[in-house]
Amino acid sequence: MTINKNSQDTNQLWGGRFTESTDQFVQAFTASVEFDQRLAQQDINCSRAHARMLGHTGVLSQQDVDKILAGLDDISKEIEAGEFQWSVALEDVHMNIEARLTDRIGDAGKRLHTGRSRNDQVATDIRLYMRDAIDVLLAEIQRLQLGMLALAESNTDVIMPGFTHLQTAQPVTFGHHVMAWYEMVCRDADRLADCRKRLNVMPLGAAALAGTTYPIDRQYSCDLLGFDSVAANSLDAVSDRDFAIEFCAAASIIMTHFSRVSEELVLWSSAQFDFIDLPDRFCTGSSIMPQKKNPDVPELVRGKTGRVNGHLMSLLTLMKSQPLAYNKDNQEDKEPLFDTVDTLMGCLRAFADMIPAIKPKHDNLRQAALKGFATATDLADYLVKKGMAFRDSHEVVGKAVAFGIEQGRDLSEMTLQELQAFSADIDEGVFAVLTLEGSVAARNHIGGTAPDQVRSAIAAARKSLAG
Repeated sequence: MTINKNSQDTNQLWGGRFTESTDQFVQAFTASVEFDQRLAQQDINCSRAHARMLGHTGVLSQQDVDKILAGLDDISKEIEAGEFQWSVALEDVHMNIEARLTDRIGDAGKRLHTGRSRNDQVATDIRLYMRDAIDVLLAEIQRLQLGMLALAESNTDVIMPGFTHLQTAQPVTFGHHVMAWYEMVCRDADRLADCRKRLNVMPLGAAALAGTTYPIDRQYSCDLLGFDSVAANSLDAVSDRDFAIEFCAAASIIMTHFSRVSEELVLWSSAQFDFIDLPDRFCTGSSIMPQKKNPDVPELVRGKTGRVNGHLMSLLTLMKSQPLAYNKDNQEDKEPLFDTVDTLMGCLRAFADMIPAIKPKHDNLRQAALKGFATATDLADYLVKKGMAFRDSHEVVGKAVAFGIEQGRDLSEMTLQELQAFSADIDEGVFAVLTLEGSVAARNHIGGTAPDQVRSAIAAARKSLAG
């Protein structure tokens, strides 16, 4: 039998089979501890549950279990205090904690890994981490939703132009527009909650890929860790990262929504639109142009969308060619996943702080709505109600708009005689539908822009959030 003379230079948790030490560059290249130490508390919680389960089934003595739990508690305190010494030579968070545990409590620490592998250990840790992260993100989303409702509620009667193709289309209320943002975020929250359901399945007990010969009780561990169920197939449990991909997909959609809102805030805060004022605390100035007030927060959120989208593509590409079961490739899942969590949390916090602080410029919004013939569709609808076919009314109003462009006047600024030149069906009642207030009030149905409908939507949303 050949004894590994270089065992002290190898990772002693797996180095027995090797006859030479790992190249220092390879050691650093393959290590993940610099980023996966973020999983430390989840790893400790996973190990606590595993130790209790091993004691419950009689695989470990209660004395060993007690030592392990006490040692893990001490290590948790070391990590929280910033006193834990992380080693690249020990590769990852799991082996760093296990080695430290063995240093503290002796052979009982070595027995902790009985019946498990780093493969099911890391798969469990990531799911625990993502479950915690999603809970925090959902709480922040709710804070944003409440901010949106507050902004909408204080602007239910404020009229602004609604756009298609970034051209004035029809009048809407500012509150109605904000509630469109709210609906986007509601679907975002639903997607995250749905993602959480699918990831809350426990891989622990799958071991390396085939399960274990020890008499483990996976349901016992599952209950301790608060998972909804146990992963049904050991190969799938340790090898797939679809839950991480799904989270990044949901995050990409959220960021796409944020990017759309950001684009509007950038436009609206410009001198050319001048629809809103963003408080100074969400803006920066120019080092050379003293008049500038730059909307840096929405611009940066808009820019970070590409970063999150890139992480989604990274994970999709990472998984696309992996055979069952676990492969070292999966070490590359953590950095994009962690950065997605951090980026999304930062953008959520920025939006939750900024959105309710937006100050709409009511007069400017109203003046903008008066331009661009925003009530043209109302005039067409008016003629239809008089008995004219819609296509004919569309043509009549189109000619009236062409006249208005030539004269430099809106439909509401024309005389009755001028309007009647396009249709004898027009009478004095037309001016009621050509006003901005009349236009928005007429759309008084579920989902419409009428102020009463917006107030009803806000009330329903508050009730839904209250739960």
